[in-house]
Amino acid sequence: MSMTALRSAAFSSHRLKRLALALALLWVSGCQPPPATPLPGSTASTTPEGFVAITQAPAETGEPTLEQATPEIPTTTPGGASLATQGPLRFVFPTQAPEAVSAWRPPLYPIPWAPTPFDHFFFSRPIAADEINWPLANYRYGGIFFRNVVHTGVDIPVKTGAPVIAAGSGRVNWAGYGLYRGLGDTTDPYGLAVVIRHEFGYQGQTLFTVYGHLSRIDVTVGQHVETGDQLGLSGATGNVTGPHLHFEVRIGRNSFSRSRNPELWLSPPQGWGVLAGRILDVSGRFLPREEVRIRSSDTGQRWVVISYGEGATNPDAYYRENLVIGDLPAGNYSIWLLKQTTEHLDLRIEPGKVSFFTFRQGYGFNIQPPPTPNAGFRPPEVEATPTTAP
Repeated sequence: MSMTALRSAAFSSHRLKRLALALALLWVSGCQPPPATPLPGSTASTTPEGFVAITQAPAETGEPTLEQATPEIPTTTPGGASLATQGPLRFVFPTQAPEAVSAWRPPLYPIPWAPTPFDHFFFSRPIAADEINWPLANYRYGGIFFRNVVHTGVDIPVKTGAPVIAAGSGRVNWAGYGLYRGLGDTTDPYGLAVVIRHEFGYQGQTLFTVYGHLSRIDVTVGQHVETGDQLGLSGATGNVTGPHLHFEVRIGRNSFSRSRNPELWLSPPQGWGVLAGRILDVSGRFLPREEVRIRSSDTGQRWVVISYGEGATNPDAYYRENLVIGDLPAGNYSIWLLKQTTEHLDLRIEPGKVSFFTFRQGYGFNIQPPPTPNAGFRPPEVEATPTTAP
């Protein structure tokens, strides 16, 4: 190839390289982001490293705007170094706390709650609402367990270590082992127990509440407590099959034989009610251990409750019941006795109240309220025959 041809080829190659470089520069400039535009009230500046930093001006007083509600992002560290060289900002959000076990349940009515002169929802729950705080269905008042022992309270199925709180104000009347058998007896069926003598009564009689099977006691005899004060921690001491709180209401004296059904004394959840019943034989005597089935006509949910066993149970002086089930949502229900009749009773549970029915062999159901006592009404002295404690 001649010298002239070689020069021409080299010149053409040089022109092609220049053209390619120009096209590359043009393409890069077209891909650059537009200049940063500061938000209203902000200023823009260039850091020594060539980054654009936007600083948010302090928000004005008045109604907050979206820009004002956004936290200001610093552009430098406390030492003065640019954050542009520190990598991306990272945000750490707090771990969400688990939902309370009974968060779905409505709040309680104010204490005391007495919709009629003869009702007595005087006590709040002895377990707070962030734990299960309703009675175990199979261990209600009047049930029979442990070789024909009649249950004189309700059991609330909480794990060991749950705070146990005072259901009402008063003074600690007992704290320790031996509530049933005698002071200091570590084999006592109640285990570690606390009793409060309340500073209010009912129809002239003193009220006591019992908290059994504790793992720890945090109060002393004679100490004054307010509603909600911690008495100790739940546990499994005493005669138990697992950890739970045994809760009793006693009237007149701190005696095993003076218990009443706590579900007639514990304030129901807001919008919920209590069902009490009297199940009688043809002669008008209590029928023990009768299974009553309850069905919500609104939701289809079902419950089973059994009438009191014979022994150390005492009916309420007004209702003279031998069956109670609390914490029923207000609404329409059907009730039937599986062993007695194919008939059923339709009734309505009223919020914050006791709904009452009777059943008598040969006469069927009746939803008339119990007769209204006269002005001199006082609870009669009822003494049950003790067997043994729960």
